[in-house]
Amino acid sequence: MTFKIYTRKGDDGKTALIGGDRVSKHHIRVESYGTVDELNSQVGLVRSFLHQTEEEAILADVQNNLFTIGSYLASSPKSNFSLPEFQEESIKKLEDEIDRLSGQLPELRNFILPGATQQGAHCHVARCVCRRAERLSVQLSDIEEIPTFIIKYLNRLSDYLFTLSRFLDQKFGGREIPWIPSK
Repeated sequence: MTFKIYTRKGDDGKTALIGGDRVSKHHIRVESYGTVDELNSQVGLVRSFLHQTEEEAILADVQNNLFTIGSYLASSPKSNFSLPEFQEESIKKLEDEIDRLSGQLPELRNFILPGATQQGAHCHVARCVCRRAERLSVQLSDIEEIPTFIIKYLNRLSDYLFTLSRFLDQKFGGREIPWIPSK
């Protein structure tokens, strides 16, 4: 028998959470995990530029962590399903990477504009999607309890993606474009 990707169960505008509850496809929980999924795709795009590098390995871990975070966000608050364990040291690992990359970069003296390189620009897009995922998760946490590691990780990940964008601009020969406000 062939597996079919479509089920028709969502044709009424509702989707099932892990645990069985059905909610509207525009429910804040669905928006949250959908944006984390979008972020994972953006991270995958950045990762595709970095074959067999330390940064590619870090982004592989990030993608796995985002799947774990997505599973928590996609779970009904009443669900008894066993979810993958999130490793709290993943937050520290991002901090260590920010410090490592920052040590190879010039001091930041201005706001910078995305666009010095394709790789760095894609990283900035991922950072923006990460901030949106963080905002939606905070909004969800205002109405339903979610694990605290989700917001912490997304916050740190956006910092990492910013630092990585600067690093990639440098690595791929771009020069940072400072923001010069109009007078």
